[in-house]
Amino acid sequence: MATNNYLSNDVERNQVAQTTYTTTGDISPADLGNDHNVATDALVLSLPLITSGNLGCTVLCRNTGADGNNIITLSPDAADSVNGSIANAAADSVAGGVVGKDWINTKATANNGDYVVLRAAALTKWYIVGGVGIWASEA
Repeated sequence: MATNNYLSNDVERNQVAQTTYTTTGDISPADLGNDHNVATDALVLSLPLITSGNLGCTVLCRNTGADGNNIITLSPDAADSVNGSIANAAADSVAGGVVGKDWINTKATANNGDYVVLRAAALTKWYIVGGVGIWASEA
């Protein structure tokens, strides 16, 4: 499980597992619920295929690199789409998301701390449930 419980001074605290990527990689279904940090430019993180076994799971991806340094690309499975928006940045050019299109934290406007939280809320659909920064859907 992604959350570990620790006792500190008799107070229970939750600690979310952290993964830091230095190369392009896959987020496995077992890593859903973890925080995924990217401090290296031009990485692609592939999201797992949404199945009935991971509906309701979330994934948080965070830019931990220098301002204006990182382009981060989240790539859904070819059968899935990213849906929703962060501020004025929509995850699609038409309603409902575009299947197989990437969700990108744009490099020129990227800031340390930009993040997006996606939830597998329907088969074939990742929904944006929160985030900060300038993100754009793949053209």
